[in-house]
Amino acid sequence: MTVFIKTKTNCCGRSWCVRDPCGIMCAVVTWLLIAYGQVCVFLVLIYSWDQYPIHTFLNFVLFEFFSALAVTSHLKTMMTDPGAVAKGDCTEETVERMQLLNGHTTIYKCQKCSSIKPDRAHHCSVCERCIRRMDHHCPWVNNCVGEGNQKFFVLFTMYIALLSMHALYWGIWQFVLCVGAEWQKCSSLTPPATTLLLIFLLFESILFAIFTAVMFGTQISSICNDETTIESMRSRNAMMDEEERQRNNSWKNLQLVFGGPFGLRWFNPLANPFVARPTFEYSV
Repeated sequence: MTVFIKTKTNCCGRSWCVRDPCGIMCAVVTWLLIAYGQVCVFLVLIYSWDQYPIHTFLNFVLFEFFSALAVTSHLKTMMTDPGAVAKGDCTEETVERMQLLNGHTTIYKCQKCSSIKPDRAHHCSVCERCIRRMDHHCPWVNNCVGEGNQKFFVLFTMYIALLSMHALYWGIWQFVLCVGAEWQKCSSLTPPATTLLLIFLLFESILFAIFTAVMFGTQISSICNDETTIESMRSRNAMMDEEERQRNNSWKNLQLVFGGPFGLRWFNPLANPFVARPTFEYSV
């Protein structure tokens, strides 16, 4: 017989939201940087419409498409429970019940939040909770990255990288066009203002394209190896049984995180993974 104990993991109100001033500030900065790209699009980049309507239209649609997916992925990562364990559930009654049903000889208790720590769970001092399969706490999404929202975080890094690379291409193309036209009819602003906007856009695009592309690659590697960032910093033998790690191959690990067989659902930030893991599981 398998018994599941389901617990509520809300952090503030009915939805998950970490009340961390630094994290909230970083999340707002993320939105402002994306909004800055929109400002550049409407004040500078679309002003090549008269000369190159098809090119401008396609770039505009692609930019807005990546922006919408990036913002949606960010919000999903930020507002989704990463896999928090209920506080204060490590009572004598619960421990005795688990030992009786499953014959556990060792039960790990978190001294900070008084919860029973499942395998591969770690305590986050910012969220003030133990997080199942915690990878790391990211201030840019004001949340931990764990088994509940890792898919959305991976999509966020991917779409920001694609958005930044596209903005880099479009910004360089517009800059060359303005120089060739001697800054005539290539922007709604003055030449100095246009130059400053484009230079900052190119700098932002290069910086975040590199940062998010590296983060995306790191996350994919961690998923394929079935090893979180925290676990990679420690001994593998101390974190989990090697035989358990080898049961799933890389493709199976990706399916577990993104939810089912490969398809468009993998790239949809509104589609939750199929696999929903309970907080605790024990059987007799």
